[in-house]
Amino acid sequence: MSTMPTPYEAGAAFDAIANWAALTGRPLYPAQEEAIFELVAGAHVVLATPTGSGKSLVAVAAHAVALAQGRRSYYTAPIKALVSEKFFQLVDIFGAENVGMVTGDSAVNGDAPIICCTAEILANQALRQGTELDVGHVVMDEFHYYADSDRGWAWQVPLLELTETRFLLMSATLGDVSAIASDLEKRTGHPVSEVTHTDRPIPLSYEYVRTPVHETVETLLEERRAPVYVVHFSQAAAMERAQALSSIKVITREQREEIARELGDFRFTTGFGQTLSRLVRSGIGVHHAGMLPKYRRLVEVLAQKGLLKVICGTDTLGVGINVPIRTVLLTALSKFDGEKMRHLTAREFHQIAGRAGRAGYDDEGFVVVQAPEHDVENAIADAKAQKAGASGKKVKKSPKKSPAAGSVVWTEKTFERLVSAEPEPLESRMQVSAAMLINLIARGGDVVGRTRALLTENHEPPHRQRELVLRALGIAKTLVRSGVVEIVRVGDASPEVRLTVDLQPNFALNQPLSPFALSVIGMLDPADTVGFRRDDTGSANGLLGTGHYALDVVSVIEATLDDPRAVLSQQQFRARGEAVAQMKADGIEYDERMERLEEVTHPKPLDELLTEAFEGYAAVQPWIRDVELRPKSVVRDMYERALTFAEYVSQYQLARSEGLLLRYLSDADRALRQTVPPEAITDELGDLIEWLRELVRQVDSSLQDEWEAMTAAASGLDSAPRASEPVTPPPPPDVTTNRRAFTVLVRNELFRRVQLAAREADDELVALDPDAGWPEALDAYYAEHDAIGIDGAARSVSLVTIDEHPVTDDGEDARGRWRVRQVIDDPAGHHDWGIDATVDLMASAEEGVAVLTVTGLTRL
Repeated sequence: MSTMPTPYEAGAAFDAIANWAALTGRPLYPAQEEAIFELVAGAHVVLATPTGSGKSLVAVAAHAVALAQGRRSYYTAPIKALVSEKFFQLVDIFGAENVGMVTGDSAVNGDAPIICCTAEILANQALRQGTELDVGHVVMDEFHYYADSDRGWAWQVPLLELTETRFLLMSATLGDVSAIASDLEKRTGHPVSEVTHTDRPIPLSYEYVRTPVHETVETLLEERRAPVYVVHFSQAAAMERAQALSSIKVITREQREEIARELGDFRFTTGFGQTLSRLVRSGIGVHHAGMLPKYRRLVEVLAQKGLLKVICGTDTLGVGINVPIRTVLLTALSKFDGEKMRHLTAREFHQIAGRAGRAGYDDEGFVVVQAPEHDVENAIADAKAQKAGASGKKVKKSPKKSPAAGSVVWTEKTFERLVSAEPEPLESRMQVSAAMLINLIARGGDVVGRTRALLTENHEPPHRQRELVLRALGIAKTLVRSGVVEIVRVGDASPEVRLTVDLQPNFALNQPLSPFALSVIGMLDPADTVGFRRDDTGSANGLLGTGHYALDVVSVIEATLDDPRAVLSQQQFRARGEAVAQMKADGIEYDERMERLEEVTHPKPLDELLTEAFEGYAAVQPWIRDVELRPKSVVRDMYERALTFAEYVSQYQLARSEGLLLRYLSDADRALRQTVPPEAITDELGDLIEWLRELVRQVDSSLQDEWEAMTAAASGLDSAPRASEPVTPPPPPDVTTNRRAFTVLVRNELFRRVQLAAREADDELVALDPDAGWPEALDAYYAEHDAIGIDGAARSVSLVTIDEHPVTDDGEDARGRWRVRQVIDDPAGHHDWGIDATVDLMASAEEGVAVLTVTGLTRL
């Protein structure tokens, strides 16, 4: 793509942008012309035009205007994936040296004149610097998040604080924003242009049907209205629908062969992947947030190439998902919103419906809505009765089907209302927190007046403003009592409010609990092998360990990360199942079992001790209470159980949440690398961190590849336009080349056998190693010893030997193989038994895991 010019006069700027758009094959639509003209003239713009009307190009124009004026500009979005996507697009247009990215847990080229970031990043900078923040233009994408109950404050704060900035507020579903526009004009003294053309470049037609979903899909395929995106409101329902639709003919034999050629050597490495492989070869895709990134991208690329005719997914397609769609088929007009079942709002409906119709491909987009299941069944019964009656047959009248009890039913009138309804007005969701107050105080000057203005001159109604003021006063008192904030009175002058501590430059921008984690890690003892100690008074003296320093550090970091809810839910389910089985075996009565079961949750290592440390930390740094400490064990659980990614997914039945699990592991990897200081990394902790990074890379390297590509782009190493994305991504690097990580994988495989042997799980051991003679060997071992150790000492590196250059019994070099031994930690400490195995390096490289053949448990 050609580089965007940077003219300096308004008229020349508009002409240059229009000419550039024409040269790239995208001449401006009337709404784009109007919006860009207003931007170069110095106005704010509210761009509320339909999906597919070219809002992204208007955003590019805003960045170009700011760059031409020598000012910085920001692009903000609600999700990191959208920020990342826009980063690469802007790098292609403006060059790598001009574009940076900040998402809260990472920063690339953060001093660039164009910054892509999440909304919270800009909001916190606006609080900290106000009009001193160098920002000429702000592009707020998906501005309807202004009404989000948890995050809406981040879309409002910049409008309140950055009065010298021009804003471009964009969304396809804004509704009436006249109040917001009027307030913005009043604050800044600059006009606000509302560009709200409702004519779509690709018009939509709407239809309500009473046929079963598979029949509806078949009809759409016959009428050449594919690709069809079949919308569900749960991942499970999307997957079930895809599998059900695989029974109908979606594509021709020739199209199947074309898909097979495109797939080539694509690695479907998980259980879900095997199912997806079968589906896409039938022309059916699946798309939801729980999938691995490589699988989602596979579906997107195949769809872009026109090879998938049907895609079953969730309503996440409403937020910038890059899937070309001709027809949107909604299977319902009601959804569970986390609290209750309810009808879709007009905004939600139009966000989803607006994805239909592909610019440059379609003359028309189609939105089809399914009637409820009971209504479909009644329609089928009526049709049969009419057909029988027309032929003169006597028809027995059957009772009408009723909706399921407790369901939220929609009708054709519900559908018609949603089609004609304007999106609901955006409601203000202003909040106040300790971090917000601290950023305001850090700015200096008239802190009291500035805070009063933020809390009483926002977009909230008066009664909510009073609530915000009362909450702020409570927070301020806590900050003063803790000594973080002081109020200084000099004579008759107004009191000065100031901080007593120096804040890091990125305060409230990065992981807010990272300073706490760093503090706790400093209290851990790297030599700890016995657990935490207490002083003479019985209170914790700062050593919080459980006897395994490396894993304790992991637990500290995990407690600062967002919860992967699907994973924790499955952990709790498994833990409760095991608890019930044990209580039954112990003869505990049903009522008591149910009472005890309420206390069983997912694993929370160091819970009590971390909570105690958190309370102590919050006493002197009370803003930490804005966020919640969340002890959990996912990385630690996987490592302690010595499971591969696929085995972990299988054990906890996480096939629909593979992507969630991988993102969590990737976040943990990044947090460990960014938070733990070098001096706190022992050899064992370093091994564990390297193991985690390699595990993520082997499962799906796209997350790390994307991060490296961003870094390279921002360094000017990859500023050339990228070729279209291939269907088959490059394979992950050979797992055996990272010797440190691969050694950990080998040790984990060995220790897994130790854990099973300690439980005398003969069947599982035989399943792993059919020819190792496990039952007889275990009988022999337990004839001498009462138990097998599985604690930190039993996992010591000193109990594992690896011969990387073994020779065969004939004295020849056994190339491509290692010989390894795991010594058993017996109760007497004799260390006279061990597990012997060989490691196949070639097989390990092919499979991305350590491939072992155990030869037996033997007396040494």
